[in-house]
Amino acid sequence: AVSEGHVRVNSRRVVKPSSAIGVGDVLTFQQSGKVRVVRIVALAERRGPAIEARALYDDLTPPPETAPADPQPLPGRPNRRERRIAAKLKSVNLD
Repeated sequence: AVSEGHVRVNSRRVVKPSSAIGVGDVLTFQQSGKVRVVRIVALAERRGPAIEARALYDDLTPPPETAPADPQPLPGRPNRRERRIAAKLKSVNLD
């Protein structure tokens, strides 16, 4: 990703994987189809577990937009529940 120029350090595109970063730098990159923004808080002495790595940066990525709680169903063939409700409504005598 770095070699292809998809990573930014302090809003500048980086093309060399050996580019130096330090405490306070802000990294912007794409992960799993979403843009992430992180600020480096500290540098590790050694490579360690993920729990320790999470303590080394602050995630500045804005929260994802939430989808509506009850999306409208797509038009098409009714499911079993909808067919039963429609049958009950048809059998009700409205006279």
